[in-house]
Amino acid sequence: MKESILQLLNAEAEAIRKIPVEESFDKALEMIHTSVHINHGKLIASGMGKAGQIAINIATTFSSTGTPAVFLHPSDAQHGDLGVIQENDILLLISNSGKTREIIELVQLARNLVHHIPVILITGNPENELSHLADTIIYTGNPDEVCPLGLTPTTSTTTMTVIGDVLVVMMMRKIGFTAGDYAKRHHGGYLGHKSRIVTINNLVKDSGK
Repeated sequence: MKESILQLLNAEAEAIRKIPVEESFDKALEMIHTSVHINHGKLIASGMGKAGQIAINIATTFSSTGTPAVFLHPSDAQHGDLGVIQENDILLLISNSGKTREIIELVQLARNLVHHIPVILITGNPENELSHLADTIIYTGNPDEVCPLGLTPTTSTTTMTVIGDVLVVMMMRKIGFTAGDYAKRHHGGYLGHKSRIVTINNLVKDSGK
């Protein structure tokens, strides 16, 4: 049992190490920064199924760290929720296959509403229908799933999550996001308390200089 668990952990870790670090990361960060922090739009993340759960996590993490973001379910978008899209917004789409019908339709519908809306795609397949609609593509490396059937999204969602974390952290650095900024957005719970303590300690340090 222990050996099997170690093999699974090593496979997941190796998949993360093999995520290609390409210029698409820089381009995606510049696109998000321009749309959200310069033009005062918002990030709209979307995906179906397990990829959609990752998109929710990325959106909420961006929001709590100074980059306004929402999750848009691609199916709900076809029933009125598309109206959340406004000028200067940007789409961050997640599809491992790059062939997800609902996501392809979302891009088409979004660009019918806001013709020039930029699109960032996180995918395990850089040559697909969605890639031709995206302005930049962040490639996961298309790792084999650790699922014994090779079907359940497991390793692929790990790489998607890590890519989301990288984008969030790099954006925090880019905008100079502080513990004080975090405290204003995260009042409750342990993290809210911790961020306020860190802010107070930083103020004390600065006053002593």
